[in-house]
Amino acid sequence: MATQRLSSPTLPWTTKLVSSVLSAITDASLRPNGTLNRRLVNFLDFKSPANPSPVNGVSTSDVTVDAARKLWFRIFVPTVDAPLPVILFFHGGGFAFLSADSKAYDAVCRRFARKIPAVVVSVNYRLAPEHRFPSQYDDGFDVLKFLDEWGRLPENADPARCFVAGDSAGANLSHHVALRACATKFRRVKVVGVVAIQPFFGGEERTGSEIRLPRAPIVSVKRTDWMWKVFLPEGSDRDHAAANVCGPNSPDISRMEYPATLVFVGGMDPLQDWQRRYYDWVKRSGKEAYLIEYPNAIHAFYVFPQLPEASLLMAEVKDFVHKQSSAAAGAGSAPAVTK
Repeated sequence: MATQRLSSPTLPWTTKLVSSVLSAITDASLRPNGTLNRRLVNFLDFKSPANPSPVNGVSTSDVTVDAARKLWFRIFVPTVDAPLPVILFFHGGGFAFLSADSKAYDAVCRRFARKIPAVVVSVNYRLAPEHRFPSQYDDGFDVLKFLDEWGRLPENADPARCFVAGDSAGANLSHHVALRACATKFRRVKVVGVVAIQPFFGGEERTGSEIRLPRAPIVSVKRTDWMWKVFLPEGSDRDHAAANVCGPNSPDISRMEYPATLVFVGGMDPLQDWQRRYYDWVKRSGKEAYLIEYPNAIHAFYVFPQLPEASLLMAEVKDFVHKQSSAAAGAGSAPAVTK
């Protein structure tokens, strides 16, 4: 009985329907030869245009970083006069799907901008399988450098209180961009926090949660295996440092100024064991780390605003950003504790 309860999330019928459709579309687009039916994916990836006129107190615009590689970002600016932190956001999608102007992620970033509040910079990075590792990491870090050099951030944006955030593959990106930031001297930007929402990590080992939840909605083991295969360098296995971030090939962050890290885990996510290992590794390395778990949450739960955990996550991110922003501003120092 216990195993059955753990394997069956309680979801509204609308969420079940949408997650089932998304899973079916994903499976239909994946080809055994490592290519993707991009036409099918794009046809069903509904877009939201940028809108310079405030909607619910948030205006948006798109900024090109490098036209040659189609690297750009969408900036979300709330109508707030006070100085605001900057959140560099990376969307999920297994490194192969979705974009910064996908309707779901436009809505998510609007909520972050309005409710935290913060200036949100959502990165449109290159996708696999057309672009493998390290293209996505290069794109993410280049946007961070662009923000450091760019003189057109909103007047109320404070790049010295910068957070790297994302969900799934975007959370993986956040970690690796934070690693690069640790080894870089910026002029204005200071990364003070990492928000890792159900990060897409993995390894050659099959963990207990992967064995228990092989056909979970949104992210199944079969899908994640395909995504790693088309993202990682040719000939690499899943113990590559890009996937197994705290495995045998990972860097030692104990000697780095790695930022405070907030990790979200869902109890119905097959990736949850890898996510907890990441949290344990950051904490064991002597860094400030927080773990938030939602036992009934599926992968990507927070893009469904009707789920109660979505609102809970927003409140936790708001508290984390405010705490780390205060510490960065010198209003107080946050001890290295766990939650």
